[in-house]
Amino acid sequence: MSPEDLKIYIRGVRKQDRRLLSKTITLIESAHPDHQQLARKIVDKLLPDIGKAVRLGITGVPGVGKSTFIESLGMSLVEAGHRVAVLAVDPSSSRSGGSVMADKTRMEKLAVEENAFIRPSPSGGTLGGVARKTRETMLICEAAGFDVIVVETVGVGQSETTVASMVDFFLVLMLAGAGDELQGIKRGVLELADAIAINKADGDNFEKAKKAAKIYTNALHMLQPVSPNWKPPVLTCSALEMSGVDEIWQTVMKFHKKFSASGELDHKRQKQALDWLWSLVEDGLKERFHTNPEIKTRLDQITRAVAKGEIAATLAADKLLFFIDNQRSV
Repeated sequence: MSPEDLKIYIRGVRKQDRRLLSKTITLIESAHPDHQQLARKIVDKLLPDIGKAVRLGITGVPGVGKSTFIESLGMSLVEAGHRVAVLAVDPSSSRSGGSVMADKTRMEKLAVEENAFIRPSPSGGTLGGVARKTRETMLICEAAGFDVIVVETVGVGQSETTVASMVDFFLVLMLAGAGDELQGIKRGVLELADAIAINKADGDNFEKAKKAAKIYTNALHMLQPVSPNWKPPVLTCSALEMSGVDEIWQTVMKFHKKFSASGELDHKRQKQALDWLWSLVEDGLKERFHTNPEIKTRLDQITRAVAKGEIAATLAADKLLFFIDNQRSV
């Protein structure tokens, strides 16, 4: 594409043109090398417009009411004058189609708001690939003037860690009254949480939610806080009744203000950017290794030899990793 095409995309994103914003994200999600090259240039040129948004990650156990909560929070923020983008990290989408499209249809009110933007995660690819595209999409949305970016984990497992590594504040939604309150959530997820919210705290479930909040508060006391300036709170809310949702946003803003003042937010974002850099380098090295024609000619032979016990895996790995250098030295 021509330099003029690059200018059109950049200008369109900055002018908050939704059509060009969507087209730019489509470029990011494309596997075509030309599209990828253009997308990288667009992100690079838009860097001066990036970094002003509040980045909020949200995860939760199945059935917690994540979509309802995000829509309630999103509607409240839009009504308060914010521009909200909702993105998703869905590593399961390549196998099952994921649930984010269903999430989008469930967020019917938010989806039609002029100052809201809901984008499904790209289908297909590994978690790393999906996360990389979500990160770039998040930056593009910031450049388009969205001042609150909500990144939702649709899949389970490693996706929580991945989302936590790209946001400022990580919120874990939980349910009460599901037996042992600590079941269904891993210690690792608790360690990532900047706050826990017990959802569906309404009707007959209200007292159960208060009891669950005490249990999670005790559980958090056993964990070492990430920062001496922040002790993750446990809150209760009802996304359906819109109770407690504003308090959760106030908690996010309190965190953001405190960490901005201490310099911890800048440090956190710098570390995230560097971690992302090395993740991209590692992915690129793997891709170049597997697509190298000289490696391809030897790979089947060496892997069969390892499987048959004819050569040690350590020596085989050394042969593959340094095959090109060895060839040049001959």
